[in-house]
Amino acid sequence: MPELTTDAGFALRSWRLSDLPLVREASEDDYIPLITTVPSPYSESAGVAFIERQWGRATTRAGYTFVIVTSAGRPVGQVGLWLRDLEQGRASLGYWVVESARGQGAAVAAVGAVVSWALRDLRIPRLELWVEPWNAASVRTAERAGFQREGLLRGWQQVGDERRDMFVYSLLNDGLRCR
Repeated sequence: MPELTTDAGFALRSWRLSDLPLVREASEDDYIPLITTVPSPYSESAGVAFIERQWGRATTRAGYTFVIVTSAGRPVGQVGLWLRDLEQGRASLGYWVVESARGQGAAVAAVGAVVSWALRDLRIPRLELWVEPWNAASVRTAERAGFQREGLLRGWQQVGDERRDMFVYSLLNDGLRCR
């Protein structure tokens, strides 16, 4: 797992057991546990299991999952690069930031760092992400990171007890970000 830095002062690193308070805070969010594997309700054993799953993703080549850390060293979220469709020349991204750290640019900085690394070093031809239409903050993050909206996927993803629509975004490896 590489460690990545951003121009905005955030860093991306591997998960540590000392990140359990971040997992706990994320588990208390109304939305994060619905769209991720963050455990809810939280217990220490479930938090440890979550972190151990993150460690295994790079080992099995399923993807890379990074903790977003402020310049002061506070963990505030996660960004992941998922490689399930790499054989077709594409990978997807996902991200979340805990409520207490939102609005400070962590998500867009983290997504930008992973995008640059994925395009330049991993040479992935196409990156994708999906955002629910109501999630204005995630829409802004995707667009500020250079993703373009391609359309609406109706009933695309199971979220909680219902199937939900998602905007699909993409960013192509056209060489401009790879220099």
